[in-house]
Amino acid sequence: MRVLMVGDVIGRPGRRAVKALLPGLREEHGIDLVVANGENAAAGFGLTIEVAQELFDSGVDVISSGNHIWDQKEIIPYLDEDVPILRPLNYPPAAPGKGYAMVGGALVVSLIGRVFVGTCDCPFRAMDALLDSPSWDTRVILVDFHAEATSEKMAMGWYLDGRVSAVMGTHTHVGTVDTRVLPRGTAYVTDLGMVGPRDSVIGTTIEDVLERFLTQTPKRLTVADGPVTFNSVMVEIDESTGKATSITRVDREVT
Repeated sequence: MRVLMVGDVIGRPGRRAVKALLPGLREEHGIDLVVANGENAAAGFGLTIEVAQELFDSGVDVISSGNHIWDQKEIIPYLDEDVPILRPLNYPPAAPGKGYAMVGGALVVSLIGRVFVGTCDCPFRAMDALLDSPSWDTRVILVDFHAEATSEKMAMGWYLDGRVSAVMGTHTHVGTVDTRVLPRGTAYVTDLGMVGPRDSVIGTTIEDVLERFLTQTPKRLTVADGPVTFNSVMVEIDESTGKATSITRVDREVT
């Protein structure tokens, strides 16, 4: 199985890049399943059902998320429906939505970190509980770990090594170069990166961010424009064992 895991999609520029590039990438690399983080896909903050459908129509199979999944309130009722949109697994059980989904022969899981992010339940124990539940009809398990601290992401990679097929970090919007298959067969990268404007501060207009830093006063952030960076990682997995056999960055640019 070949899986493409796509970094945080930022607003309309990100969605346009997904639409422009993803069908070709699926064909070029023989991709069986695409997971994209969509929590910033609606004007940079949150997700709407219309925006989600746009991503599905472009070739995304599962939308994972993070702390911004709640920003667009209209998406909340859909989180409990049979739509492959995930909120992090380790939100309290009473939170709307689901943290995992079986799609295309794989169990896809969304997790969120706690360091510098918030006070959710423990992501490590949440994964233990999920993996200890009755056996899934697949050995292929993909985890999007939406976390700020590189140490927390690395710790999760080592914690799940040999227990899941892939641990892919998201949230910082800056792709890392540490793709590797860990010793027990789990593909890992600290951060996928983003699908968003290249000439920006993690997808946001530079001037808006500078004003915040220089004045320490509130400033509404807007999605930048211009050339778009498309960051993703392709993982090849042996379906009979659930072990990853390779991991490769797939990075493109749309002008």
